[in-house]
Amino acid sequence: ALAITMDHNELYHLLRKEAFHASVLSIDVEGNAESVVLRDTQWHPFKQQVLHIDFQRVAAGEKMHLKVPLHFVGDDVCPAVKLGGCMISHTINEIDVQCLPKDLPEFVEVDLSALEAGQSIHVSQLKLPAGVELVTHGEGDPVVATALLVKGAAAEGDEDETAEGEDAGENAGEAEGEQKADPITADEMAETLQ
Repeated sequence: ALAITMDHNELYHLLRKEAFHASVLSIDVEGNAESVVLRDTQWHPFKQQVLHIDFQRVAAGEKMHLKVPLHFVGDDVCPAVKLGGCMISHTINEIDVQCLPKDLPEFVEVDLSALEAGQSIHVSQLKLPAGVELVTHGEGDPVVATALLVKGAAAEGDEDETAEGEDAGENAGEAEGEQKADPITADEMAETLQ
């Protein structure tokens, strides 16, 4: 381990960028360029201040293990949202990958454009870049995103069907010759009673 000092303002702004968290970085240590990845950051409890940051050296020929963020695309045009009245729920926002430093992606794209209502996308269905392997913890195939039916969407559909059924019944009654009575005014009612 080697203790280094860095400019806080520059580091603060770099930490706000997603790519900084999932990229191989180059740090100048006493005139030598070191290839590293970000491992951990400690923040002040209530100030916007970085207290400590950990980097890990990486070797060009050795595989490394790192979390990579997921970018979801196509959720606004998928059939589940456009036609099924669903909402896309993102269950996982990052995945663990293993690769050589040169193959490390900044993010993995998740295409939701073909997702149907009630379907899910699992980790095994993700398209990883060449040289990148998925690291799974435990057994199973975790869900990345799923199309959930919005509460009330089914109820609205049922109401529409009920209204259509009532309209059909009224039309059928009129076709059979049933007539609805016209409302009686107060004067007509008084004459009838006398």
